[in-house]
Amino acid sequence: MATSTVSRTRPPRPAGRPARRPATRVRRQLPTSPWLFAAPGLLITAVFILYPFVSTVINSFTDRRTLVPGHFVGLANFRELLHDDMFWIGLRNSALYVVCTVPALVVLPLLLALLVQKNIPGITFFRSAFYTPVVASIVVVGLIWVWLLDERGLVNSLLETVGVGRVGFLSDQWLLLLSAMAVTVWKGLGYYMIVYLAALANVPRELHEAAAVDGAGAIRRFLTVTVPAVRSTMVLVAALSSVSAFKVFSEVYLMAGPPGGPAGEDTTLVMLVQRTGTGLTGRVGYASAISLVVFVVTVILMLLVMRADRREDA
Repeated sequence: MATSTVSRTRPPRPAGRPARRPATRVRRQLPTSPWLFAAPGLLITAVFILYPFVSTVINSFTDRRTLVPGHFVGLANFRELLHDDMFWIGLRNSALYVVCTVPALVVLPLLLALLVQKNIPGITFFRSAFYTPVVASIVVVGLIWVWLLDERGLVNSLLETVGVGRVGFLSDQWLLLLSAMAVTVWKGLGYYMIVYLAALANVPRELHEAAAVDGAGAIRRFLTVTVPAVRSTMVLVAALSSVSAFKVFSEVYLMAGPPGGPAGEDTTLVMLVQRTGTGLTGRVGYASAISLVVFVVTVILMLLVMRADRREDA
């Protein structure tokens, strides 16, 4: 007996009606999901930034040493700072570093950026040459300058050849500090030049053209057009360079040596922290107190720069 099969077919879809998509289940996002993505960054911040900061604050009120657990001593470390001659020498040198290097790092990179801003043949080479010190290791840069400024270095040899005589760049207290400042400015020019180039790219060309039509020269256009247009960038550079200058370590350490120059007269605050808090007998508590002073002063510098910017806006 033959069996008949009846084919079941779906009724035709009416014209104009869109095809029905299968229903998809929407999963609700857990409240903890964003924290799972942020957890690695928060963990790194807590371990390498927050914990050392809190530990430094706690240790500043103790007499802890490298291998000896400390006891709470209150403000004894800070009272000792007031009578420590090396602390005041370090504070003086760090303050002088800020006063001398920050104006140079605010103005000179801007002038350098104006020079390399124009698209002329070979300008890429000069941009790369000016930026090369930024990517160079500070240790290598410091050693090169030590060789150049040594008593028997290239600079003194040239000075002796022209009849000036040898100059104690690395043996005189103030010349050594000025030499370290010159290295800091030389190494930072390229970095801040790039920052200014990004700001100058946003300055409308019409402003310069209008000033030129009014008869303004290059210097007047620089003062009335360029400087107001990049003023916020200048404030940023001033803030970054002031904090970096007050915490200077590598340049002075490499050029002055661990003692900090003649009789330690070129010691900075960060060098004093390194000298006091390291070694088997390092005074970790006292070094933490100095570090806390450095932190407070850098915050004050940032606030002063921001307040000066707000006054100009007003």
